[in-house]
Amino acid sequence: MTQSTQDITALRQRMIDDMRMRKFAAKTQSHYIRAVIQFTRFLGASPDTATGEDLRRYQLHLVDRGTSPVSLNAAISGLKFFFEITLDRADLMAKMHSVRIPRTLPVILSPEEVTRLIASAENLKHQVALSVAYGAGLRASEVVSLKVGDIDSQRMTLRIQRGKGQKDRYAMLSPVMLERLRTWWRVARSQGKMLPGGWLFPGLNPMDPLSTRQLNRAIHAAADAAKLDKRVSMHSLRHAFATHLLEQKTDIRVIQVLLGHNQIETTTLYTQVATELLRQVTSPLENLPPA
Repeated sequence: MTQSTQDITALRQRMIDDMRMRKFAAKTQSHYIRAVIQFTRFLGASPDTATGEDLRRYQLHLVDRGTSPVSLNAAISGLKFFFEITLDRADLMAKMHSVRIPRTLPVILSPEEVTRLIASAENLKHQVALSVAYGAGLRASEVVSLKVGDIDSQRMTLRIQRGKGQKDRYAMLSPVMLERLRTWWRVARSQGKMLPGGWLFPGLNPMDPLSTRQLNRAIHAAADAAKLDKRVSMHSLRHAFATHLLEQKTDIRVIQVLLGHNQIETTTLYTQVATELLRQVTSPLENLPPA
């Protein structure tokens, strides 16, 4: 191992330790490390030899390659942590700037389309998992992280442990959802697929949960089987949950709590896609006097 390689390895370990000290999620650590590795390849030298001008050139390089705003900002976040925290050289980041991410409106499934989508899932486990995602407005990672003990049928809640931002919260548990979960529990237990106190949606090995990748494959297959002409992902069910609640006149601050949003501005996005509300508004054109 060369001295340069040893230095890079030591820097990487120090960065990992810095992230561990702050209890960063494993996924965040992986993304930050990848950002520094990619910059190192561009630089052709150890990243601690970089100058502010090198970082500026790297951002221009990413822009010229057509890197999306989301990926560009992710790279900047990783480098910002490395230079500001691990190297204590915040001055080097002065010429790197995050970019504005265009805010696009999500595609919303109608209640009828959600029904077709769930019914088209290939097995009971996937049908119930999609039902939970829609019925409680959960992220894919939150669905697969559920355990049997997270179901509270007395209080009619689901306990979401370490959701986005490592925060716990409670989600709603409707009677229909509870009945579907009970049906799935009885079937899975009879087949030996669900361990006592184990994962609510186990993978092929009951000791492991269903992965988000498997769940995403399941919803794409269901969308194809349902012949939906909209682009569908697991997050589509979360969007539909919020939009349909808003169209049912649910207070937006209640929806904010159910979704686990920190800022109400994030939740108000759904006011722009709640078409049922738009249809209830009378255009001023209708009230103009006759010509």
